[in-house]
Amino acid sequence: MKNFILFICFAFTLNILSAQTNGVIATSSIKIEMLFPEAKPKALILSFDDGTTADRRLVKLMNEYGLKGTFHLNSNKLDTKGYITKSEVKSLFKGHEVSVHSANHPALTALSKIDIIYEVVEDRKELERLTGNLVRGMAYPFGNYNDLVVEAIKGTGIEYARTVKDSYNFIIPEDFLRWDPSIHQFGKAYFTANDSLNDKKELAIFFKLADDFVKSNALALFDVWGHSWENDGAGDRWTKMEDFFKMVSKRSDIQYTTQIDLVDYMTAFKNLKISVDKSIISNLSSLDVYVKFENKVYKIPAGSQVSVK
Repeated sequence: MKNFILFICFAFTLNILSAQTNGVIATSSIKIEMLFPEAKPKALILSFDDGTTADRRLVKLMNEYGLKGTFHLNSNKLDTKGYITKSEVKSLFKGHEVSVHSANHPALTALSKIDIIYEVVEDRKELERLTGNLVRGMAYPFGNYNDLVVEAIKGTGIEYARTVKDSYNFIIPEDFLRWDPSIHQFGKAYFTANDSLNDKKELAIFFKLADDFVKSNALALFDVWGHSWENDGAGDRWTKMEDFFKMVSKRSDIQYTTQIDLVDYMTAFKNLKISVDKSIISNLSSLDVYVKFENKVYKIPAGSQVSVK
């Protein structure tokens, strides 16, 4: 009997932990659902890699539409042909997030553990020097990672790492170090010399998913990734990018966020403390957290507790 009770308690605990990773804290049969900041049901992340000179045009366009981006840079490629300069990093990405993409952009899965750590730490150190800010996230070069890579970066101060494995959905990631985005900026279309039929089909898939996100009333995270330099090719891609920005910008139901800001917010939600009778929620973090509980929306201010019954 004692073993059976212990098993039930263990299973209940696992259920709570599992629920938390999907934007829900389960308290018995009652669920507390996370809302994004300002009680918004949707959040948008725009994530771009490499740090090429096309970032200048992209950032200008994003700023015009009031959008935020996370830019993953290779610090040893800066100041070289085709890449932005180190001196402009701080001013160019003001209001956006600068993040690690490794110092030299190697396939991390081909490296030893010490070399993986070197690539991440050297990039992080230089980007922190250039921006004057903490750098706490990254995108895997080529999207390549394995268990060794994940284990290696855990001790480097990196709190999330984005892959290039499109999920084609709006689900909040369960593992921040294996963060699958929603979709590439043009679906799977990497235009080269021609705007091919296949490229057009992929672009249609992208805009269909973007439209689904805009129309959604459920909790939804739309994480779009890509490279600014892809917009310089065939198919009038800068216009297509601006068309997308017009679709998603200036909407009161969408939180425009960087990846690290969203990580901090979701962590604050997961760390909410709840009384046994589910009548009190305490927020020990430095961020205000918004939740939905029994069809009511509550703001749980930073460092405060709120009665929800």
